[in-house]
Amino acid sequence: MTTANDVGAAQRAPELLGQTVVVVGGSAGIGLETARRARAEGADVVLTGRNAERLKQAADEVDARKTAAFDAGDPASMKRFFDDLPGPIDHVMVTAGGPHYGPLLEMSSDELRRAISEHMVLALEVARNAAGKMRPGGTLLLIGGTGGRRISRELGIVSAATAALPPFAATLALELAPVRVNLIAPGFVDTPLSASLLGDALDARRDELRATLPIGRVVGPADVAALAVHLMTNSAVTGATYDIDGGQQFVSP
Repeated sequence: MTTANDVGAAQRAPELLGQTVVVVGGSAGIGLETARRARAEGADVVLTGRNAERLKQAADEVDARKTAAFDAGDPASMKRFFDDLPGPIDHVMVTAGGPHYGPLLEMSSDELRRAISEHMVLALEVARNAAGKMRPGGTLLLIGGTGGRRISRELGIVSAATAALPPFAATLALELAPVRVNLIAPGFVDTPLSASLLGDALDARRDELRATLPIGRVVGPADVAALAVHLMTNSAVTGATYDIDGGQQFVSP
């Protein structure tokens, strides 16, 4: 039976129709799922990633307008990518980069610098190179986390790096205005990255979260993608940090 809600959803205009969404780190996980959802809302999507083969597969899945395979941590490559990208751009999401775990005293000085600065330096390079091509009211979306807010020997420098991201995003929102900047802070998300980090412990972690999270299930990439697209379309939001962890920070050790 067709309901009034079904009819309304079918008649609703795509929210990103005619807009361009760039996902830096869009070949898998949260980035790919966000590209998929943005495409479903009518956006043209541009994907970047380090692995050319995986990037091509992702692009085929979402009918990407353009792809570019390069190391997002290389400033020259990032500049070249945006220089070659036709404008205007509406939204940019940065999911590239990963956490650096381990006790502080076991990290070298170079490892420490990289762990603290990697996400912010990457975000700054994206912002610097994308700003001139972004439409007013567009969005730069960054990814942080809630799990790193805990202090522990095992997490090491992750807690400090996590704490730095909200004020960084808020300050960047002032400098980039009228382009908006927001930070998405997931907890555990069931992605290929999580699988690679946990290995054989993945299923146990999933079971633990299903049993303890207030939402009664594991957070997936589609949950984060839904929030990302909402932040692209809600033009009143900037400089904010949005937690999306199913309540993990309140109940998980």
